Amino acid sequence: MRIEILTLFPEMCESVLSESIIGRARKQGKVQIHCRNIRDYTQDKHKRVDDAPYGGGFGMVMQCGPIADCYRAVCADWGVTPKLFYMSPQGKVLTQAKAKELSESESFVLLCGHYEGVDERVLEALEAEEISIGDYVLTGGELPALVLCDAVVRLLPGVLAGPGAYEGESHYPQDNTPPLLEHAQYTRPPVWEGREVPAILIGGNHALQEKWRKEDSLRRTQTKRPDLLQ
Repeated sequence: MRIEILTLFPEMCESVLSESIIGRARKQGKVQIHCRNIRDYTQDKHKRVDDAPYGGGFGMVMQCGPIADCYRAVCADWGVTPKLFYMSPQGKVLTQAKAKELSESESFVLLCGHYEGVDERVLEALEAEEISIGDYVLTGGELPALVLCDAVVRLLPGVLAGPGAYEGESHYPQDNTPPLLEHAQYTRPPVWEGREVPAILIGGNHALQEKWRKEDSLRRTQTKRPDLLQ
């Protein structure tokens, strides 16, 4: 898989993408992630990529030209036209199902806005799909892009120990049932400050333990996120 992040702050993204599981996956060649600086594609001698909004208003808007040229350079380098996703609070909220869908694609591009956002015309021209990570606003699209990368890359073959490492997690798409929250997790010691690990998890009956996990998953979903069951 190949992912390209179009951003004004490539160093910010690289500092996160070089660490932990994603960093190891990149070093092992399981995924290619590149951060491309939009400023490198501006025609302005001062490297400006934004201007005041038409109609008035606070802040600055990122211009069409640098964004379009940056994306088209990616297409030229790859020899294909990958899907463009714009990280925006106006998009559909990212779900585990969407992350799974993206993990099955060969490549895609993430556009990180900044300031007051980007000129609407470039989103229309490049047929960008908007994705949000929640109903709130951040200062830029870099953090959402990193969240999306993390959610997708961990699902790629060989990145984690195997499908069992994520198929039972919260929100993972199920075949014939709604996605549930993951069951509670415990580790040593068996008693901590008077709180005990459920006895069934310490015994050796794996069938009963699996039954407990499924029931606890349903209980937690009913208590914490009943909307998922609707």
